[in-house]
Amino acid sequence: MSSTILAGIDFSAPSHLVARQLIGVSVLFNGVGGRIVETEAYDGEDPASHSYSGPTDRNFAMFGPPAHAYVYRSYGIHWCLNFVCREEGHGAGVLIRALEPVTGLEQMRERRGTTDEWLLCSGPGKLTQALGVTRAQNGMPLAQPPFELVAALKGIEVVTGPRIGISKAIEVPWRFGLKHSRYVSKRFP
Repeated sequence: MSSTILAGIDFSAPSHLVARQLIGVSVLFNGVGGRIVETEAYDGEDPASHSYSGPTDRNFAMFGPPAHAYVYRSYGIHWCLNFVCREEGHGAGVLIRALEPVTGLEQMRERRGTTDEWLLCSGPGKLTQALGVTRAQNGMPLAQPPFELVAALKGIEVVTGPRIGISKAIEVPWRFGLKHSRYVSKRFP
């Protein structure tokens, strides 16, 4: 069984704590990635969460062990990458909304069809396309290749705001971002 502590973060903690702590952590997928600059937390008791109504074929990974990937398709178009947290069976995760692209820029540019660095990973669908993440990674442990997480540097300033792109519990301030980052998907108030 893999550890729930990766990159200095205890993934068995509540999702909103993990989401905040992930800001500044670097995530690589097959050596391509960057620094996490925006996340959103979701919990099994949260009506906006995929896990709110219990396990399904789509969300089963959210109920699995912490520190694993939950990958789902959004609007039938984009893959979205989440990191499972809390104890197994709870159904909580953190959506990785945006990265500052750092490693494998040429691969990201080719996959995204753009040279604009802001457009590479400034949204959950953009970043999975840039990294090459698909449903095939659903349920994979984050502690093993093709994933790699690297601890954040000290002194990270985090901003908070309401989640975006949802219709329930939008007032919950569980969207977190790196203060002054130009790579977030949408500016914080």
